[in-house]
Order: sequence, then C-alpha cells, then structure tokens
Amino acid sequence: MKKIGFLSFGHWSPSSQSGTRSAGDALLQSIDLAVAAEELGADGAYVRVHHFARQLASPFPLLAAIGARTKRIEIGTAVIDMRYENPLYMAEDAGSADLIAGGRLQLGISRGSPEQVIDGWRYFGYEPAEGQSDADMGRRHAEVFFDVLRGEGFAQPNPRPMFPNPPGLLRLEPHSEGLRERIWWGAGSNATAIWAAKLGMNLQSSTLKDDETGEPFHIQQAKQIRAYREAWKEAGHAREPRVSVSRSIFALVDDRDRGYFGRGNQSDDSVGFIDENTRSIFGRSYAAEPDKLIKELARDEAIAEADTLLLTVPNQLGVDYNAHVIEAILKHVAPALGWR
Repeated sequence: MKKIGFLSFGHWSPSSQSGTRSAGDALLQSIDLAVAAEELGADGAYVRVHHFARQLASPFPLLAAIGARTKRIEIGTAVIDMRYENPLYMAEDAGSADLIAGGRLQLGISRGSPEQVIDGWRYFGYEPAEGQSDADMGRRHAEVFFDVLRGEGFAQPNPRPMFPNPPGLLRLEPHSEGLRERIWWGAGSNATAIWAAKLGMNLQSSTLKDDETGEPFHIQQAKQIRAYREAWKEAGHAREPRVSVSRSIFALVDDRDRGYFGRGNQSDDSVGFIDENTRSIFGRSYAAEPDKLIKELARDEAIAEADTLLLTVPNQLGVDYNAHVIEAILKHVAPALGWR
C-alpha cells in the first residue's frame, strides 16, 4: 500500500488558454480539487509555495479552508521556503490550521530554491547571520520552528498580565499536539536528507535533486532515501519516518490525455544548473497508456522506496480534468503496482 496525493503549484495566468486566470481562481480551485480528490479516494492534497510569482504563496489560509471542507484527506505543503518565514508566527498559523483540520496537516518545509527575485527574503526582513548563507538561515528558521512545536514553555510571563496565565513559562498558542511528527524536510541533497533524519523530520524528495553521482535520477533519489533511513535508525528515534516523492504521471486513457501529454517529449531525465554552483538533475515525466505506464513505474526505484507518492497536477487545465488525472492513476495504475 502507498499513500497517493496530488501536488499543485497553483499557477494562474490571465491568458485565454488558462482555466485559472486569477489568484482567486487558484485558491478556490485548489479547495475544490482537494474535495474532489478526497471523494475519489486519494490520500493527500499538497500545495507548493512560491513568492513574488503568480502561484500559491501564503499557505495557511488555504490549508485551513481545505481542512474545513474535507474530513479525511491529508493536507500539506511541498514545500514552504523557510528563508521567508518567521518561525514563531508560522508555528501559531500551523497550529491553528491543524486544529481546524482535525490533525491532518503534513507540512513540508525547506531552505528553498532560486526564486523570482534576487534575495527575495530580504524584502521580508530577513538577513543571514554574519558568515552564514541564505541556506543556513533557512535551516536555522526550520530548527526554531521545529523546536517550538514541542509545545514547551519558553517565554517569561508578565507578572501583571491582561488575562490569567497558567503557571510557569508560556508556550505559543494554539498548540496542536502531534503536529511536530508531521513535519517534512524537502531535501535537495543526500547531506540535507541525513540532517533532517537526525533532527527527526520526515523526508520529501521532489523531481529535482543535486546531481551527486551522474546516475539516473530515480537511482540517485533511491540512494538518498536509503541514506536518510539509515541516519534515522542511527539517531534512535522512536517512531517510523515517512518518505514522499513527487512525480509527473499521466495515464493516457482518452483523447484529452493524448492531446495534452501524448507526445512523450519529457521521457528522459535532464541535467542543468539551478544556480551558479549547483549541478542538478531533473526527473523525467511519465505519460503512456496504463499497461506501459505500469511497467515503467515498476522500474522506478525511488517510488518503490517511498510510502507516499505526490502527483504533480497541471492545475491550469481545471478542476475536472485534474480530478480525471488523479482518478486515472488510482483506477488504472495503482492497483496493478500494489499501491492499492
């Protein structure tokens, strides 16, 4: 068995070719797709967070709204860029959204990737400490966020407060018990996956990672997952970790699918530089008739290693079509691979 969810970047464009023409469209359609995915039997509704872009940004109002409209499906991010975040305010937002959702949040966080503007986090008021990089700053914000989710008091109470305080040091409120075990780190390298394992965070691995060995993407990603699990074991954590991977997968079951994705021009990994210093490998997309798709996916070592698969969806094609994409995988592909 494998949990299967969708991942939306929430793009919008005023183009007449887009079914998502405004920020309002992107937000409301994301809610509707989560409701539809739950009805289809999917396990997760995840969104990507980008700043200064025509995409989903501030995630917590959206997560809370999805939580209020659904009952079972996991609700998450993949990922929130921690370079932009105030970790204490974020802990309050996350606690509120998780309580509204009844404890279903699965928050993916990361140090982030190159954004739409140069050093966008500076506009949010953040600067790396002397001698540190923006990546260091993102990981530091993540550590603070992860620590305060313990729910332990740390702030000295006012001796003459406006409202009565409980005894002892005060913690952030609202606190949602169990949320800390549902925090995931989006790792782009083996080293950051190991770092996350030592801290006790779950692992998210996307369709992009550092090209560390020159091997095919799925093999490098599988090795990353194995390194993470070994580090988790060595750290002695009491619970079992969770691992997700994301993929673009389209079962060609009708003429619409063949028209959109039947050309097969993304069936190979690609290599490039995500910044001046980082050589990265981008995982291939999968698009084929179900019988062929099943054979191709069975050879993907990283999917086999993960307990959760996130299907990246072309959100600008509309809610109905994206629900069809999800349903096609659940119905025509997942059972034959033992995912259902």
